[in-house]
Amino acid sequence: MYYVNQEQIGNRLTFLPQVGQAAKELASGWKNDILHAFAQERVLYLGIEAVTDVGSFLIDGFMMRDASSYEDIVEILIGEQVFDPATGAKLLELVRLRRAIAQDYTSWDRSAMHPLLPELPEVFEVFARSVEAFVRKELGAIGL
Repeated sequence: MYYVNQEQIGNRLTFLPQVGQAAKELASGWKNDILHAFAQERVLYLGIEAVTDVGSFLIDGFMMRDASSYEDIVEILIGEQVFDPATGAKLLELVRLRRAIAQDYTSWDRSAMHPLLPELPEVFEVFARSVEAFVRKELGAIGL
């Protein structure tokens, strides 16, 4: 029997629509100014953290192979067919931004809206539905 921290997964999946809404509002009212640039970075970062947290809980709970990096978390979930390859590709694109945002922030390009920003609401919605379906399938009726 697996111990899957469904509470923490659920907390993050419940949080993701807020991040998606912020991404939608930022994208629709985008201005090339420092406030929007910094807000964009925070939205991207929160999305990355929520996705990788959920991934880590799934990997630990279902005893999948250990991840060696943030990108590897998403790659493991793709391999385990938690979500479709197209969603996986968008999540990899998102997670690959982590180093630039968290460590190389002094050289981050703040001159324009990142092309992934307007796509995040849909990506997060598909991700959440896919994770919920995966947990239900693996745990049966007791899943999320």
